[in-house]
Amino acid sequence: MAERITIVIPGDDPPQLQGSPHLGRLQTHGEVVLHTDRPDSPEEQVRRAKNADCLINSRGSLKWPADVLRQLPRLRLFATCGIGTDAIDLGVARELGITVCNIPGRTAPLVAEHALALLFAVARRLAFQTQELKQGRWTMLDNVFLRGKTLGLIGAGHIAAEMARLASAIGMRVQAWTFHPSAERAQRLGVRFVDLPELLRTSDAVSVHVKLTEETRGLLGAREFDAMRQGALLVNTARGAIVDAAALVAVLESGHLGGAGLDVFDLEPLPPDHPLLRCRHVVLTPHNADQTPEGMEILNGGVVDNVIAFLEGRPQNVVQ
Repeated sequence: MAERITIVIPGDDPPQLQGSPHLGRLQTHGEVVLHTDRPDSPEEQVRRAKNADCLINSRGSLKWPADVLRQLPRLRLFATCGIGTDAIDLGVARELGITVCNIPGRTAPLVAEHALALLFAVARRLAFQTQELKQGRWTMLDNVFLRGKTLGLIGAGHIAAEMARLASAIGMRVQAWTFHPSAERAQRLGVRFVDLPELLRTSDAVSVHVKLTEETRGLLGAREFDAMRQGALLVNTARGAIVDAAALVAVLESGHLGGAGLDVFDLEPLPPDHPLLRCRHVVLTPHNADQTPEGMEILNGGVVDNVIAFLEGRPQNVVQ
C-alpha cells in the first residue's frame, strides 16, 4: 500500500484556513495536520513540518529559509496562500526539487480597493484628524483633492491594473513603471509607461505594486524620496522591504512627503516602538489588504485547488 500523503499547515495564526470548508476537499487526498498557533522556535517549526509532503503556508506568516528547508526531506510542494513567495528561499527550493505554487491575480480587486482606500485616507488626513479630534483639537489643514492629479504605479501586474482602473474612475491621470514595458501592456492597462525617475518626479501620488525580489528590495530609498514632488503621497500594499523604512520616516518627518498609507512593513508584526508610529501623516493597516470574507474564500479555495492539482499530477500556478 502506498504511503499516505501528509499535508501540513504549520501555523494558521492569525486564523485563515481553520474552519474553512475547503479543507474537507483535501481529506480524500491525504492526512491534513493543522496547527492553529505559530511555532515558538525554528526547532518547533521544523518538527511540525518534518513529515510534510505538502506544506500550506497560511497568510505567509512563517519564513522558510535554506537551513529550515534542508531539514524537510519529504517536502514536495510548498503552497502559499497568496501571490507572494518571499517567505521561502526559492533557490534552495529549486535545488531540493520542491514545487512552489501561489495564487496570482485572484485577489487583485480586493488589494487594489484597499490601496485606493489608503490613498483616500492619506489625502484626506483621516487618521491625523481623528487623533486631533480625540485630543480635543480642531485643526484646520488642507486636504488633497485627487481628481486631476497624477498617480504613478510602480509595477504593472494584476493589482496595478485594478488600481489603474479605480484611479481612472475617480478622474486621476495614471502612469506606470515596470521592468518590462510594452505598448501592448500600456494599452491593456490604459496607462503610459515612463522610467522610474520621471514617475517619481511627476506623480502626485505613488502606489507600489511590485513583488519583492533582490531587484526591488530597497527600491525606494532616500534618493528616490528626495526626487518625489513636495507633498506627494505614498501607498504601499506590496511588501515592506521594497521601501527603506528609515528613509521614509525621514521624509515624512521633514514634511517633504505629504503622507503615506502602508499595509506592509519592514518588520511584521509592527513593533510598538517602530519609528513609523511617531509619524503624523500615516495611515497604517496590519497587512490585511485582502482580508475580507470574500478574500478568504478566494485564497482558501485557491490554495486547496493548487494542492489537489499537484497531487493529481497536473500542477498549476507553479512559480518554479
